[in-house]
Amino acid sequence: MFALIFNRPKEGGNYDIGELDQSLFLYFDGHDNPSVDQEHKQTLNIFPSEPMNIEPSTKVDLGLLPSTSNSNSQRYNIEQPMERDNPRAVSSLAGKGKDIKTSLKNEEKNKSIIASSDQEGPKTPDAKTLRRLAQNREAARKSRLRKKAYIQQLENSRIKLLHLEQELQSTRTQGMLISGVNQNLPPNPNGLTSNAVAFNMEYERWKEEHHQMTCELQAAVQENLPESELRAYVDKYLGHYEKMMKLKSVIVKLDVFHIVSGMWVSPAERCFLWIGGFRPSQILKIVSRHIELLSEQQLLGICSLQQSAQETEEALSQGLATLNRSLTETVVSDALSFSSDIAGYMGQMYSVAINKLNNLEAFVIQADNLRQHTIHRLHQILSGRQAALCFLAMEDYFHRLRALSSLWMARPRNF
Repeated sequence: MFALIFNRPKEGGNYDIGELDQSLFLYFDGHDNPSVDQEHKQTLNIFPSEPMNIEPSTKVDLGLLPSTSNSNSQRYNIEQPMERDNPRAVSSLAGKGKDIKTSLKNEEKNKSIIASSDQEGPKTPDAKTLRRLAQNREAARKSRLRKKAYIQQLENSRIKLLHLEQELQSTRTQGMLISGVNQNLPPNPNGLTSNAVAFNMEYERWKEEHHQMTCELQAAVQENLPESELRAYVDKYLGHYEKMMKLKSVIVKLDVFHIVSGMWVSPAERCFLWIGGFRPSQILKIVSRHIELLSEQQLLGICSLQQSAQETEEALSQGLATLNRSLTETVVSDALSFSSDIAGYMGQMYSVAINKLNNLEAFVIQADNLRQHTIHRLHQILSGRQAALCFLAMEDYFHRLRALSSLWMARPRNF
């Protein structure tokens, strides 16, 4: 080939460089692609399909149909001038490269931090920190114990204060009754003793408080409170009734005739008085009509209570009748003949009759115990609501008797 090129005769005496170039291209094309005559000549698309002011896409179209290994070098040589000719594409690629590099560095940094933390693991506190934590826990425990003890002390103090108030009230009442001397007492009407007048005053105060508690119990029943709350109101009612029993036990020892005579109650109540109070069997008959839906066991319990109350009432009534006959026989006995010796007569009267009057105090105390036992048994047999209705019916009975007495005392009198 080279011999043909250089041995060609020269025309015009000058060497044509174009013929040399053409011969070289034909030579290289013949070695690279033997079928160059059969294939369509490949041309390079050097004209851009998009405007130059728009950034080219990452994929550059080189206009080459085959993607062979020999064309890669040519594509690389062609892409370099195009990238150099477009500064925006260069800056965009550079910015993306920086972002990728920064993200890779951050990922490596995070991985190194995680790896270091995994290698280190949880730190074990030193002895000083552990000792401080233990001291804090111990101080918190002691503080809770002190707070609990303080609350318990306050509760105990409150209970003691309530007991002291009750004892003070009881002592004040007993002091008024026993001493019989009080400048604030009104003049004794109808020949009553000072103890009887003091008891009447305390009884009137107790009735006012008891009426207030009865109203609270009635309001609780009307509000349909739960069973536990109704029980609390009933217990409060019974506790206040116990105060009256204690007050009566004091006056019985000082002036039993005042209790037995019924001068401390209204005239209508006095008509139904039985040994210094109400008759339990009669109260059971009255309140049983106001109790709701009694079960069979409750009916048996109330019937048994009523029967035992009647038997005890009969026994006490017979004993009191026997005492009255004995006392009458003692008073009219010839052994107590009146003489000029007043001191001897009084001594003889005391030794015979006064000892029998002490039995009268015992009868009143036993009757009060029966009344108290009946009320407590009703509270045990009945539910909270039933017991509340029972005690409300009992209070309504006493209230009607007092109202009847007021009407009787206020009636017009024609002389």
